[in-house]
Amino acid sequence: MNTDFKTTLVLTGLAVLFLALIMAFRMNLWGEPAPLPVIPLVDGVFTNPATVRVSLPELIRTGGDVSAFDCNSCHEINKPGKLEFDATSGLVILPAGHQDLVMRHGRNHRNENCYNCHDEANHALLKRRDNRKVKLEESTQLCAGCHGPNYRDWEAGIHGRTSGYWNRDLGPITRRDCVDCHNPHSPAFPAIKPAPGPHPLHAKENSKHQASHSE
Repeated sequence: MNTDFKTTLVLTGLAVLFLALIMAFRMNLWGEPAPLPVIPLVDGVFTNPATVRVSLPELIRTGGDVSAFDCNSCHEINKPGKLEFDATSGLVILPAGHQDLVMRHGRNHRNENCYNCHDEANHALLKRRDNRKVKLEESTQLCAGCHGPNYRDWEAGIHGRTSGYWNRDLGPITRRDCVDCHNPHSPAFPAIKPAPGPHPLHAKENSKHQASHSE
């Protein structure tokens, strides 16, 4: 058998093989692939970058309506209001203008006296533990007086939300204030619904794999 005959035989065989494969694919001899499962869209609440509440500092930054925070429109400067306390529970009785507030700051209701944080002489100011006065929009400095570890984590970018540039040479960063996420009168977060887990493309194979490991 000479070389030319061998070459012709190999080329002919390859041609026949490719023609057979073409016919097999056209006739769909191997069937259709299994359809991929439909992946549902994630609820927008899990991808929304906004903070959970709109605070006074945020309203000031965005030019919003801050009239509800004008304390001295009702409270007279240099005339402290008198707090009333429930005789049984010892809890402060909120006046009519503030009955919508929920007071749950601290364990055992130990930090629910209004003047622990608000200045008695000027309700538009906050009073730190060192008696230094700060504006309402500077409330993060007030929080730092009692929550030192959280404040250090906040400064480091570990706690809270920081946006902007990793490379400070490219631009500034913005750290959201404590009250952008925490209600100052009731700062503890309620239970939060967890985001859904990943949706694997090969759901059937994964379910079989999990079933085999659970037996």
